[in-house]
Amino acid sequence: MNIVCLDLEGVLVPEIWIDFAALTGIDALSATTRDVADYDELMRMRIETLAAHKLGLPDIQAVIDRMAPLDGARAFLDTLRTRYQVIILSDTFYEFAWPLMRQLNWPTLFCHRLETRDDGRIIGYQLRMTDHKRAAVEALRGLNFSVVAAGDSYNDTSMLTAAGQGIFFHAPDNVTTAFPQFPVTRDYSALAAAIDEGFAQA
Repeated sequence: MNIVCLDLEGVLVPEIWIDFAALTGIDALSATTRDVADYDELMRMRIETLAAHKLGLPDIQAVIDRMAPLDGARAFLDTLRTRYQVIILSDTFYEFAWPLMRQLNWPTLFCHRLETRDDGRIIGYQLRMTDHKRAAVEALRGLNFSVVAAGDSYNDTSMLTAAGQGIFFHAPDNVTTAFPQFPVTRDYSALAAAIDEGFAQA
């Protein structure tokens, strides 16, 4: 009765906003939850910046259509799913994620939804619920599942804390320094081993 909960961006796929910022040359859009701990502040900045540059959902989706999972991510996830149940807990949006989920063989994904106008302009977002990653892990543990979770950003740390074992994957130094209680992994082999060890210690 073991479930692995994984973040999406930075763990299995590239950071969507970073790729979009690189393509458009808008540096402000390269900020992620690795840089800004307050998710609402980050999203308000993104929406305001997109509006100022007259960019909308179709422009972002055009970038996502050319993206692929991180090297080795599909094989890692396929192998992991033969041994454990896996749920992706992400603060991305379904409107962004579906093309990448197809390339990952459709894992279960919990995330949020965007609010858009008919012309594609992004005007807001709907959280599935506040701090949904932590809430999902706590609910799973309440159903008597053992949970190991992995992520790379500030917005993953409540999920990692709620899990039986939390693990950082490719997290930047500012995040790992702030949360030294979580082991740090840098490749999928090390992450798989840490997941196995986490369940062994549960």
